[in-house]
Amino acid sequence: MTARVAGGPGSSGPARPAAVFLTGFMGCGKTTVGRALAARLEWPLVDLDEAIERMAGRAIAEIFERFGESGFRDLEHRALERQAARCRTSRPAVVALGGGTYAYARNRRLLRGVGPTVWLDAPAETLWQRVQGGSRRPLARDRDAFLRLHASRRASYAKADCQVDASQPPEGVLAGILGIRWLGGLTRGA
Repeated sequence: MTARVAGGPGSSGPARPAAVFLTGFMGCGKTTVGRALAARLEWPLVDLDEAIERMAGRAIAEIFERFGESGFRDLEHRALERQAARCRTSRPAVVALGGGTYAYARNRRLLRGVGPTVWLDAPAETLWQRVQGGSRRPLARDRDAFLRLHASRRASYAKADCQVDASQPPEGVLAGILGIRWLGGLTRGA
């Protein structure tokens, strides 16, 4: 298990974050690990892709087909703004971001004041293997494009507050997150 804590909240972390945001490339386990973290903290899990689908009334693939990636990214930002506002005014949540959410500076700026971000990092080949077999992910259809996209997003993910090795099973990833001193001090419930 490896974990890195970077800038942002710093090693002592925020006194009481409104959310913990999980970021990383598709297939890194944001939703799976997010469920486990949310259960441990007794916080709700918000899957941003599901929130976008509810907001738009259609599947992510259909949004991409109909509005293109830029249209999807606009919807994504609006959904993230809504979720950030909810987290600030309601109980805290674990939020599993979409794979590209953190690649956009406006989204990173928005999250900075809400809660820490944790990058679930794994090698591109590991992630490619995970997303194969019936994937509905519009950006996971071509291996070479997938690998290029992964490489292009790494610098953005590296701006997260923490980095955890996500090449291990979900239980190990969860242990890595909880092992980060200031995240391990989060409390259960509201």
